[in-house]
Formats: sequence, C-alpha cells, structure tokens
Amino acid sequence: MSEGRRPASLIQLVILSGKGGTGKTAVTGALAHLALQTPSIRGTVLVDADVDAANLEILLRPVRGEETEFVGGAVARIDAATCLACGICLDVCRFGAVKLDEDQVLYEVDPLACEGCAACYYQCPEEAIRMIPQTAGHWFASETAYGPLFHARLRAAQENSGKLVSLVKERARETGESQGAAFMIVDGPPGIGCPAIAASSGADLALIVTEPTRAGLHDLERAVQLTKHFRLNTLVAVNKADLYPAGAEAILSRCEEWGVEMAGTIPYDEAVPMAMVQRHPVTEHAPDSPASVALRALWTRVKVALEKAGLSSGAEEILRLQVHPRS
Repeated sequence: MSEGRRPASLIQLVILSGKGGTGKTAVTGALAHLALQTPSIRGTVLVDADVDAANLEILLRPVRGEETEFVGGAVARIDAATCLACGICLDVCRFGAVKLDEDQVLYEVDPLACEGCAACYYQCPEEAIRMIPQTAGHWFASETAYGPLFHARLRAAQENSGKLVSLVKERARETGESQGAAFMIVDGPPGIGCPAIAASSGADLALIVTEPTRAGLHDLERAVQLTKHFRLNTLVAVNKADLYPAGAEAILSRCEEWGVEMAGTIPYDEAVPMAMVQRHPVTEHAPDSPASVALRALWTRVKVALEKAGLSSGAEEILRLQVHPRS
C-alpha cells in the first residue's frame, strides 16, 4: 500500500451454514490457518458469532483475555411494600410470569417466565414494578496463534443473541483496525435467524458450507436466499462431498440455477476429526491430507472472489498481491 493512503477497512468473510453439523467451524479454522500462511494478508481477526453454542475456541486453543458482561434485557420485579395486590399485572401479562406468592396475598414475577415486555411496568397504577437489567451472557477477547479471537457465551434461555453478535463483531473490528489488520473471518451461527443476519452484516463475501444430503440442500437454499436478500457475494462449499456424489451433483446443479458460484468440494477425511481432537486446524495438523488439499484450493477461490467483490482500492491491493503476484 502506498504511503499516505488511508488504510482500508477490514475485509470481512462470513462463513455460514443453513443447518448445524456441516463442518463450518472446521472450515473456519482451516481458513484462519491458511490466512496466517498468506504473506500478503498482514493480519487476521477472528470472530465466533455462534454465541448460543460457541466452539471455535475449542479448536483454536485461545488464551483467554478480557471478559465482559453482556446485559441483554430486563425482567420485572414487584416491590412488595408498594404493591396493593390489585391484579392488573396478572391480567396484562401474556406469558404467565405473574403469580401470587405462597401466602396468596401479594403478586410476584417468575424471572424465568418473564419476557421483559414491560406491560406490567406501564400498567401498574402504584408504580410498584421495576424493570431490572439482567446479565444475559459474557463476551471474551482472546489470543490465538492465528490472530485475536472475539467470542461470547449467551446464557440458556436468554434473548438478544443478534445484539450480542453485533457487539462482538464491532469489538473485533475496532481491535483489528487499531492493530492494522487486513482481514476478518466470522464463523457464523447455523440457520437464517437474527444471529446469522447480524453475523453477515458488513460482510464482503459469504461462504456457505453445506453437506450432500436432502436436508443440506434444503437448508442451503434458505441460506442462499438470506445472502441474496442482503446482496452478499456468495460462494458454496460442499463438505464430505464424496459420501453421496449424487447429492453433491444436485447441489452443484441448484447453485447453477441460483447463479451462485461453487467454491469447491471437500472429501470425507478422517484427518479432520483427528485434527479436532488435537485442537488444530486440519491444514496444520495434516497438511497433505485430502481435506487439506481441497481446503487450500478453496482458499484460493475465496481470495479471488474477495478481489471481485467490489472492495475499496486498498483492500483490493492487499489481495491482488497474493492472487496476481507482481513479477
């Protein structure tokens, strides 16, 4: 990059799957390792956006650093000293969270049933109800051999996972830009809900990892609809493609119909689970294994797609140095 040019924003790759269990995190770990091996990429920031069931940290062996509480909402609490037991709160609660106490005299709120809608708070004539902020989870800033990792853990039955994903991504972006990194890899959550939408926000390229089954094809279609709706450049990779070649061919055919480019196929390879047991990306643990060879080819296609994604001139130069080396 020439002197005086303002540094480009982080290039963002989000890795998605229409369903769980497709091998998305294994692919993410491999790409994190391959990005580290790419001289033209001067730094990578990693995000595990599956805050409901984060497991990228299991694979990448991070050193835990900063830990911060995430306040995701509030639950109602009735002040017994002020409550007149008029029963209005019971009438307006649609979730059955308000009930009488053991003495059948005063009302109280079951915090596990409360959805935080605040209907009772606004309807209470004595202002005896308060909305109490709740710690819904924690987010972490850790260090790995492949770059900083930002991840989170949402408590069971808590909402606002999309908000937590956005928070984690924002912290990762701030850190990456302050450290002069060029690249962000986001291990997205499965499915197409709010967390997946939040994980995809601001991405330059989406890589959808699927499997050659009917369920894989069905959920791939939903994921493609999501990325097309948000106008994301999209690639598709089929994991364990050799276990059901007809299914892999069906996915290829449908991608052609949708106008979505295939990034490649990854064969079933026992080196992958062995690498995960050892907590290493397969491309590091067994670089010559069939899956590693396929993942390196996939990484090359990802870099080319990122260059075509209409990025800023600074970001294009970062990738062009590797994809089209100057003589």
